[in-house]
Amino acid sequence: MKPIEATNFIEQIINDDIESGKISAVQTRFPPEPNGYLHIGHIKSMLVNFGTAKKYDGKCNLFFDDTNPSKEKTEFVDAIRKDIEWVGYHWAKEVYASDFFPVIYEYAEKLIMDGKAFVCDLSPEEISATRGTLTEAGKESPYRNRSVEENLQLFREMKEGKYPDGSKCLRAKIDMASPNMNMRDPVIYRILRCTHHRTGDAWCIYPMYDYAHPICDYLQGVTHSLCTLEFEDHRPLYDWVGIQLGFAPKPRQIEFARLAVTNTVMSKRYLKKLVEEGHMHGWDDPRMPTVTGLRNRGVPPEALLDFCTKIGIVKANSECQLAYLEACIRDNLNENAERAMAVLDPLKVTITNYTGEELLESAIHPLKPELGTRKVAFSSEVYIDRADFALVPPPKYQRLKPDGYVRLKGAYIIHCDEVITDENGNVTELKCSYVPESRSSNDTSGIKVKGTIQWVDGKTGVDVEIRKYAPLLKDAEYAGQDFTERMNLDSEKIFFGKAEPYLAESEENKAFQLMRIGYYKKCTENGKLVLSEIVSLKDNFNK
Repeated sequence: MKPIEATNFIEQIINDDIESGKISAVQTRFPPEPNGYLHIGHIKSMLVNFGTAKKYDGKCNLFFDDTNPSKEKTEFVDAIRKDIEWVGYHWAKEVYASDFFPVIYEYAEKLIMDGKAFVCDLSPEEISATRGTLTEAGKESPYRNRSVEENLQLFREMKEGKYPDGSKCLRAKIDMASPNMNMRDPVIYRILRCTHHRTGDAWCIYPMYDYAHPICDYLQGVTHSLCTLEFEDHRPLYDWVGIQLGFAPKPRQIEFARLAVTNTVMSKRYLKKLVEEGHMHGWDDPRMPTVTGLRNRGVPPEALLDFCTKIGIVKANSECQLAYLEACIRDNLNENAERAMAVLDPLKVTITNYTGEELLESAIHPLKPELGTRKVAFSSEVYIDRADFALVPPPKYQRLKPDGYVRLKGAYIIHCDEVITDENGNVTELKCSYVPESRSSNDTSGIKVKGTIQWVDGKTGVDVEIRKYAPLLKDAEYAGQDFTERMNLDSEKIFFGKAEPYLAESEENKAFQLMRIGYYKKCTENGKLVLSEIVSLKDNFNK
């Protein structure tokens, strides 16, 4: 195996390991805990783990860290598999920490026999109280110097279920004066009577993640354990476990910055809370930053990988603008989404001098003429968006107004002759005339108009529910405040409009650019056409 041209610090480290002869192949793992649904931050982790292995023609396992059965479910396992496949990655092997429970236990006994671990009777609260501070050493447990024989007997009795939950634990014997708090005799096994989603009730003791992590990596043959930056302080413990247990070759842990996006909830714990308290329709709510939510929203996986690639793999934590993510999605959809027309708030327009009906030709995609055209019906009755008419227009207004002209996209120029209002002065209908010589494909009218608006034929147009979304968090400047104080409870708005029948007849979950509105996904719910927003047309990111 040869080094590649490094594009980030991880690849440079791997290249150094190849050149020094430390490794002959690259093996990574993508290690989600099945305690919730994956979110957009995990897509960056997929890119790092699966992508790095692919570059080196290596392997990447799907590794489920299932050492905390109280929070883990088979439902989450199934969802994680589906999410990874949707993003486009494939794992070499599917592995679980629970596959290694017997070996992890045997390694714990080895640490005890080597005098490197002891059974402690202190409660979790007492252990926390004796850990010390960043400037003061911790206090050794009174049980730290138990004999190997006593520790071994107590640990085996813990495994047999002799003691209640929380009454004892197994701790590594390292250094209570270490400047790294994680090295101050950390707990590596605890008593927990909880049914595991795979092993059932076979175990009543479970290993802690920091202890199981290096063992599982070694047993899988992982060469580089790629983790997010919060595990940097845990690396000395990762290395200590591997050294004490004689792992050769020992896996190497490398940390990279996790993904943070403005206006976005990036906590599985809080996302779970949003679902359980009914603020969201479910884990797949289009407003959720979960992978299943992004998929349901209609975001292309290629756009998400493009976004994660462009922000890069770096060592320092930072926060990325939501507008940048939206720009990547918009770029992808602009190139790939077909065009169609809909109006959010329909205003009836009667074209008084038009008789009959006709089918107009409109490009399916203006950038891809090879896709051909679609038929758009036109008659004497159309609907425009109420926002495209002003009874009292502001200066330089370019849409429809009394005694004004506007072009209907792909059709004709119309002139507003009469405005009909109700008893409250609300506009209910417009009476207009069209210019026969102004057809878009052959305009000989000589009339110059600055405004072009979308429309829907009144006779063939279909009813549609249109859903628009705003970010879950109000803004990015609420430092130190809880998500609860930042929640945008008005993040979903629903409109009942009109759409051209082409949308209703198209395949499910297809993305469209609704001209002058945004990018939307088409779906059908209970026989009703629904268009849900993927991303707006407006680009707020300064490239």
